[in-house]
Amino acid sequence: MASSSDKPRVSRPRKPGSQNHGRSGRPSKGAPKRHDGQRGGSDKAGRAGWDDPIVIFGIHAVAAALANPERKFTRIMATENAENRLSEAIAERGLAVERVRPKDLDRLLGAETVHQGVAAEVEALAEQEISELIAAAGSGAPVIILDQVTDPHNVGAVMRSAAVFGSAGLMTTRRHSPPLNGTLAKSASGALELIPVALVQNLARAIEELKAAGITVIGLDGEGETLLEDHQLTGPIAFVLGAEGKGLRQLTRETCSTVCRIGTTETLASLNVSNAAAVALHLSAMRRRARN
Repeated sequence: MASSSDKPRVSRPRKPGSQNHGRSGRPSKGAPKRHDGQRGGSDKAGRAGWDDPIVIFGIHAVAAALANPERKFTRIMATENAENRLSEAIAERGLAVERVRPKDLDRLLGAETVHQGVAAEVEALAEQEISELIAAAGSGAPVIILDQVTDPHNVGAVMRSAAVFGSAGLMTTRRHSPPLNGTLAKSASGALELIPVALVQNLARAIEELKAAGITVIGLDGEGETLLEDHQLTGPIAFVLGAEGKGLRQLTRETCSTVCRIGTTETLASLNVSNAAAVALHLSAMRRRARN
């Protein structure tokens, strides 16, 4: 264990980086695909490119990663207090902790980052295949599809709702999506280790694949012709949500089985992407319980 005067020896990632209604998983065969991001370079705390370490931080995010046997650690840095809070999970993984001071992590992650005294360098999780999400959707839990939602806080919040209300997994575009680490992991509060994620090159083609497998793909948009509440939500389903402001892209919208809106008051008629996802997932969970 490093002494409290030792400084962490890491390359410094740079600091961290909504919609109108609009990466855990088993290792795949062969070499696992990177599940942390798709672009070179970094511009936010915990956001890494291809050649940078994946850095996650915060008590809940690191605790969930420690509890995930698929998540491999290369290093963990913690203050004395944070190490005490995570001591049991750290001991179970047999990890040696590098003792640091809060200001060491401030320098590493940026002074504005709420790291709660702990940061870890980890390896990427394996991506899910679309076929795996299709199989999981057979249980009735919906797939969540994000159409170029780039805010890591929103994606993290969506994943948290997916874990709370039950989801077969999340699908997003390989480009125009945030790396699955750092700020996103903190926002997801552990859900990044629980929700399977598939990254796809062509979203419209992936949606067609879901439809061909018998999944009803429901786009959520404030201008949808029908109310989501009026939909029975039976059988395998997927919800598609677009980015804040832009909403669903035209091709995405045209590829969906149907486009619905969430009933709101006229006072404030739109929801951001994470709130819309939470409403849709909760409604789906209620319908599943009613049928059972």
